Amino acid sequence: MERLQKVIAQAGICSRRKAEELILDGKVKVNGKVCDVLGTKVSNQDSIEVNGNMISKEEKVYYMFYKPRGVVTTMSDPQNRRSIADFVQNLPQRVFPVGRLDYNTEGLLILTNDGALAQALMPVSY
Repeated sequence: MERLQKVIAQAGICSRRKAEELILDGKVKVNGKVCDVLGTKVSNQDSIEVNGNMISKEEKVYYMFYKPRGVVTTMSDPQNRRSIADFVQNLPQRVFPVGRLDYNTEGLLILTNDGALAQALMPVSY
């Protein structure tokens, strides 16, 4: 069982915060009934609709990406510099970088949509 907003985010619909807004606005149905309670737990057997569209669990993907110099390790940059997002915009899944490399550093990064893997790899203790 997982929290509804997490399942919606993992399906690639939106961020967890945006999913919380959709839930509170009554735009999410679980098994055909409007669910407007944050923290509701759902299982793989539950059917979930967001704005009238059924969602399915996003398949986990893993990419190796060699970040060149002059690219920021982020999916958006308020200073409009080249970012990793410029290289992955045509992928069918949303992905994010695991870890960071400085703007002027090049090197290998993992890009994934697997939050559990990212959490396990990022802390220095792991």
